Amino acid sequence: MITLQPMNQEEFKQYISYAIEDYAKDKIASGNWSEDEAFDLSRQSFEQELPKDEKTENNHLFSIFHNNILVGMIWVLQKAPSNPNEGFIYDFVIFEQYRGLGYGKKAMKEVEIIAKKLGMNKIGLHVFGHNKIARGLYEKMGYEITNITMAKTI
Repeated sequence: MITLQPMNQEEFKQYISYAIEDYAKDKIASGNWSEDEAFDLSRQSFEQELPKDEKTENNHLFSIFHNNILVGMIWVLQKAPSNPNEGFIYDFVIFEQYRGLGYGKKAMKEVEIIAKKLGMNKIGLHVFGHNKIARGLYEKMGYEITNITMAKTI
Protein backbone atom coordinates (compact mmCIF):
# COMPACT_ATOMS: atom_id res chain seq x y z
CA MET A 1 0.00 0.00 0.00
CA ILE A 2 1.28 3.45 -0.96
CA THR A 3 0.65 6.42 1.32
CA LEU A 4 1.65 10.05 0.97
CA GLN A 5 2.45 11.97 4.14
CA PRO A 6 3.45 15.62 4.48
CA MET A 7 7.22 15.82 4.66
CA ASN A 8 8.70 16.47 8.07
CA GLN A 9 11.87 18.51 8.56
CA GLU A 10 14.19 15.47 8.59
CA GLU A 11 12.63 14.06 5.41
CA PHE A 12 12.92 17.47 3.78
CA LYS A 13 16.65 17.59 4.55
CA GLN A 14 17.05 14.17 2.94
CA TYR A 15 14.94 15.20 -0.03
CA ILE A 16 16.62 18.56 -0.69
CA SER A 17 20.15 17.18 -0.74
CA TYR A 18 19.08 14.50 -3.21
CA ALA A 19 16.95 16.89 -5.30
CA ILE A 20 19.62 19.56 -5.74
CA GLU A 21 22.11 17.02 -7.06
CA ASP A 22 19.53 15.23 -9.22
CA TYR A 23 18.26 18.47 -10.78
CA ALA A 24 21.82 19.58 -11.53
CA LYS A 25 22.51 16.26 -13.29
CA ASP A 26 19.31 16.59 -15.37
CA LYS A 27 20.18 20.14 -16.38
CA ILE A 28 23.67 19.00 -17.45
CA ALA A 29 22.23 16.01 -19.38
CA SER A 30 19.78 18.34 -21.12
CA GLY A 31 22.54 20.73 -22.12
CA ASN A 32 21.04 23.60 -20.14
CA TRP A 33 23.89 24.05 -17.65
CA SER A 34 27.60 23.27 -17.57
CA GLU A 35 29.05 20.98 -14.92
CA ASP A 36 30.90 23.93 -13.39
CA GLU A 37 27.74 25.90 -12.68
CA ALA A 38 25.06 23.21 -12.28
CA PHE A 39 25.23 22.51 -8.55
CA ASP A 40 25.18 26.20 -7.56
CA LEU A 41 22.36 27.02 -9.97
CA SER A 42 20.35 24.06 -8.76
CA ARG A 43 20.81 25.02 -5.11
CA GLN A 44 19.81 28.63 -5.90
CA SER A 45 16.71 27.41 -7.72
CA PHE A 46 15.52 25.35 -4.76
CA GLU A 47 16.28 28.17 -2.30
CA GLN A 48 14.20 30.53 -4.44
CA GLU A 49 11.25 28.15 -4.84
CA LEU A 50 11.25 26.87 -1.24
CA PRO A 51 12.44 29.80 0.92
CA LYS A 52 10.74 28.32 4.00
CA ASP A 53 11.76 24.75 3.23
CA GLU A 54 8.89 22.24 3.60
CA LYS A 55 6.73 24.97 5.15
CA THR A 56 6.74 27.25 2.08
CA GLU A 57 3.19 28.47 1.41
CA ASN A 58 1.22 26.78 -1.41
CA ASN A 59 3.87 24.08 -1.75
CA HIS A 60 2.90 20.57 -0.72
CA LEU A 61 5.83 18.22 -0.20
CA PHE A 62 5.04 14.59 0.48
CA SER A 63 7.05 11.57 1.47
CA ILE A 64 5.93 8.43 -0.33
CA PHE A 65 5.76 5.32 1.82
CA HIS A 66 5.17 1.66 1.01
CA ASN A 67 4.50 -0.37 4.15
CA ASN A 68 6.19 2.33 6.29
CA ILE A 69 9.32 2.32 4.07
CA LEU A 70 10.24 5.64 2.46
CA VAL A 71 10.33 4.94 -1.30
CA GLY A 72 10.21 8.45 -2.75
CA MET A 73 9.00 12.01 -2.57
CA ILE A 74 6.72 14.34 -4.51
CA TRP A 75 6.36 18.14 -4.52
CA VAL A 76 3.19 19.86 -5.77
CA LEU A 77 2.74 23.61 -6.05
CA GLN A 78 -0.77 24.97 -5.79
CA LYS A 79 -0.84 28.02 -8.03
CA ALA A 80 -2.65 30.14 -5.48
CA PRO A 81 -3.71 32.88 -5.29
CA SER A 82 -3.38 33.50 -9.03
CA ASN A 83 -4.98 30.18 -9.94
CA PRO A 84 -5.73 27.93 -6.94
CA ASN A 85 -7.52 25.40 -9.16
CA GLU A 86 -4.26 24.43 -10.86
CA GLY A 87 -1.28 22.59 -9.50
CA PHE A 88 2.16 21.81 -10.81
CA ILE A 89 4.32 18.85 -9.89
CA TYR A 90 7.73 20.40 -9.37
CA ASP A 91 9.49 17.19 -8.50
CA PHE A 92 8.72 13.49 -8.24
CA VAL A 93 11.16 10.78 -7.38
CA ILE A 94 10.96 7.12 -6.61
CA PHE A 95 14.32 6.10 -5.21
CA GLU A 96 16.30 3.93 -7.60
CA GLN A 97 16.05 0.69 -5.62
CA TYR A 98 12.23 0.95 -5.64
CA ARG A 99 11.71 1.79 -9.32
CA GLY A 100 9.83 -0.58 -11.60
CA LEU A 101 7.62 -1.88 -8.79
CA GLY A 102 4.51 0.21 -9.55
CA TYR A 103 5.06 2.74 -6.77
CA GLY A 104 5.28 5.66 -9.18
CA LYS A 105 1.89 5.04 -10.72
CA LYS A 106 0.27 4.51 -7.31
CA ALA A 107 1.88 7.67 -5.92
CA MET A 108 0.67 9.70 -8.90
CA LYS A 109 -2.89 8.47 -8.29
CA GLU A 110 -2.62 9.39 -4.60
CA VAL A 111 -1.30 12.88 -5.31
CA GLU A 112 -4.22 13.47 -7.71
CA ILE A 113 -6.66 12.57 -4.90
CA ILE A 114 -4.90 14.96 -2.53
CA ALA A 115 -4.82 17.71 -5.18
CA LYS A 116 -8.58 17.40 -5.69
CA LYS A 117 -9.14 17.70 -1.93
CA LEU A 118 -7.03 20.88 -2.00
CA GLY A 119 -9.30 22.32 -4.72
CA MET A 120 -7.16 21.62 -7.78
CA ASN A 121 -8.78 20.38 -10.96
CA LYS A 122 -5.70 20.41 -13.19
CA ILE A 123 -2.09 19.38 -12.62
CA GLY A 124 0.85 20.11 -14.89
CA LEU A 125 4.43 18.95 -14.78
CA HIS A 126 7.74 19.20 -16.61
CA VAL A 127 9.73 16.19 -17.70
CA PHE A 128 13.19 16.25 -19.21
CA GLY A 129 13.20 14.90 -22.76
CA HIS A 130 15.91 12.34 -21.95
CA ASN A 131 13.80 10.80 -19.15
CA LYS A 132 11.87 8.31 -21.28
CA ILE A 133 10.74 6.17 -18.34
CA ALA A 134 9.10 9.14 -16.60
CA ARG A 135 7.56 10.32 -19.85
CA GLY A 136 6.05 6.89 -20.36
CA LEU A 137 4.57 6.87 -16.86
CA TYR A 138 3.02 10.32 -17.27
CA GLU A 139 1.52 9.41 -20.64
CA LYS A 140 0.02 6.22 -19.14
CA MET A 141 -1.47 8.38 -16.38
CA GLY A 142 -3.22 10.60 -18.94
CA TYR A 143 -0.85 13.57 -19.02
CA GLU A 144 -0.65 15.19 -22.45
CA ILE A 145 2.18 17.11 -24.06
CA THR A 146 1.46 20.85 -24.01
CA ASN A 147 4.85 22.21 -25.13
CA ILE A 148 7.98 20.83 -26.68
CA THR A 149 11.33 22.59 -26.61
CA MET A 150 13.96 21.28 -28.99
CA ALA A 151 17.64 22.05 -29.47
CA LYS A 152 20.51 21.00 -31.69
CA THR A 153 24.20 21.36 -30.99
CA ILE A 154 25.92 22.75 -34.08
